[in-house]
Amino acid sequence: MSAPKLFGTDGIRGQAGKFPLEPSFVLRLGLATAQVLLHSNQRPSAVIGRDTRHSGQMLQSALTAGLLTGGANVIDLGVITTPGVAYLVRQSGAQAGIVISASHNPVHENGVKLFNAQGFKLRETIEAEVEKLAQEPGLFESGLPERFGHSVDGASLRELYIEDLVNEHPGLRLDHLKIVMDCANGAAFQLGPECFTRLGANVVAINATPSGLNINAQAGSEHIRRHPQLLGELVRQYEADFGLAFDGDADRVVLLDKEGNIIDGDHMLGILGRYLDRRKQLVGRAIVATSMRNSGLLDLIDSEGFKFIETKVGDKYVAEELLKLDRQGANPRALALGGEQSGHILLIDEQHTTGDGIRTALYLARVLVESGAASLTELASCVKKTPQIIASAHVNSKPPLDGIQELKALQQDLATNLPGLLKKELRYSGTESLFRAMLEADQRHSEAELADKARAVCLAVQKASDTQGGLIEILNCTRGGVL
Repeated sequence: MSAPKLFGTDGIRGQAGKFPLEPSFVLRLGLATAQVLLHSNQRPSAVIGRDTRHSGQMLQSALTAGLLTGGANVIDLGVITTPGVAYLVRQSGAQAGIVISASHNPVHENGVKLFNAQGFKLRETIEAEVEKLAQEPGLFESGLPERFGHSVDGASLRELYIEDLVNEHPGLRLDHLKIVMDCANGAAFQLGPECFTRLGANVVAINATPSGLNINAQAGSEHIRRHPQLLGELVRQYEADFGLAFDGDADRVVLLDKEGNIIDGDHMLGILGRYLDRRKQLVGRAIVATSMRNSGLLDLIDSEGFKFIETKVGDKYVAEELLKLDRQGANPRALALGGEQSGHILLIDEQHTTGDGIRTALYLARVLVESGAASLTELASCVKKTPQIIASAHVNSKPPLDGIQELKALQQDLATNLPGLLKKELRYSGTESLFRAMLEADQRHSEAELADKARAVCLAVQKASDTQGGLIEILNCTRGGVL
């Protein structure tokens, strides 16, 4: 079966109310999901949760109607993080988990993510099967069950998720820590502060009053990566130990130290890798990261003697490699570690199958307490980043990059005029109408110099995609902020 066209690297994404995220198609998607994922069980069930977007209830209602039509029972978790749904799939004994969320994307967008009974994102072959069936003209005319399903309120199950996050750290107390926590007006607005407060931390929660329209609006991890000074000012104002920010569905987190420095996924992988390895808890002594990683992380991996595995961009590909690691003879409490620079960190064991911003932040707080480090700055100094930028350019279409002649000339220019170039990554986003150019170099070049080159590349792709005057944003991956 061919690769899915609607499913990207993180489910189906789009503008809420328009195909494919219009109620009529989402209804079909629910029925197709029931028939593909749940047909082998006599009493099929699915857990379903959403973030705080105003379109979430509409899409969840349509999806639920399709699942019920297909004979599946639905456990409605309400507003909950994506990793919360993945965890509760297993705990509830359901055959599928579904999240209505567009993660860090703007409020007018939404998405549908599907998990299997083990809490893992679906393989592309299964996504393609669901997608194909959902578009069959006769979907509602054949194969309907003898009985329809029913929906139950599963909001009380959220407590199981909170207890799991907190109880993973017996004896840990955070009483002496003050933390400014940006909840992105998203799914973590209650869960994040609650977990840290139960462990004694003094939490100053911001962007924790969702209206349905303000998710990720000048808030959350992606906004803080671009504008770290905003959270930095609050960290100084409240005399906090550090700040942290989740994205809309809280599978990502980034931290900010007292000096206003961004602590991103590269730093976290280094910090957690060293911590787990010293406790014989790092599965395979390996770290898995995507091609967007910084070379500073590789330097740490080499110095520690870890194994490094690189994947395509997308946490599902990181998870696939983590599952391949040999756990034979490993400590029963060992974790397979991987993630993305964006702050999407995976700590995989039998109960946890996807990235979880709250869980990652709790582990980092634990490392800070147990390490005796004077500050988060000292802890993160193990990863010394090289100059790196990521340019994101809006595009109206996505013509094949290898067919853009001007782009070929610009790539030759990069090779000629950037002798210190370490890595380049040119690709379209799998979840947004964006082209991305990542450039990384050694200390012979500055982030500003890389930004100029990346901007020219983006303009060539926008020209080829008939995008006039499209927005180009360039993120400084070394220090945070935009260029």
